[in-house]
Amino acid sequence: MAKNLIPSDVQLEITQIKSAIGGKQNQRDTLRSLGLKRIGHTVVRTADAVTVGMLNTVPHLVQVEEAK
Repeated sequence: MAKNLIPSDVQLEITQIKSAIGGKQNQRDTLRSLGLKRIGHTVVRTADAVTVGMLNTVPHLVQVEEAK
């Protein structure tokens, strides 16, 4: 679900599933901006345009689910 998300009012549960080591600097910065600090760390964010753009930058490093 992380690929090609669209902005909405939905709450997203974002979990880091892969390491940013060896990745590009902008991908590491994007994970940090999302509030993710380590593998397995989960944050809840609103699916606004900024968050969706960041998630579309690192879809291979995160798992995205709709928050319950």
